[in-house]
Amino acid sequence: MAGLQNWTQGLPPALQWLGVILVSAIPFVESYGGAPIGIIAGLHPAVAIFAAVVGNMLSLILVVYVAHWVRTAVLHKRPQRPAPEKSSKREKVRRIFDRFGVPGVSILGPLALPSQFTAPLMVSFGASRHAVMAWMLVSVILWGVGLGLLALFALAAIA
Repeated sequence: MAGLQNWTQGLPPALQWLGVILVSAIPFVESYGGAPIGIIAGLHPAVAIFAAVVGNMLSLILVVYVAHWVRTAVLHKRPQRPAPEKSSKREKVRRIFDRFGVPGVSILGPLALPSQFTAPLMVSFGASRHAVMAWMLVSVILWGVGLGLLALFALAAIA
């Protein structure tokens, strides 16, 4: 994370928000890492959080719509036959999805996996890509604002 922060700080001030957008598109950084990076780099907190949300959502739009396209293509080309044995990991994720649904997995998912992994998984399970995108937007905003404010308070406490 320090390397991403240094890279963002090294950009001209007018482009630092673009750096936050780019780093927030990276899995495991996302909005919850991008917002603090932007704030520490010196961006106004609102700009840092907004840029982090935009970067995370751009990457999510890409992976969700690609996952939907792949799922649709596979389902239309595959002849009807008995379902193959499923892996235990996929079954575990499926049970969690069945229990918490799109809202729960979207909001709680970042505790375990990046949203760039959980979002396409939900689409592969048959969830509406529009519902996934709407709930992922809620999640990305909540995590970005939450950790952005935490970084802001931490910086204020240090200073």
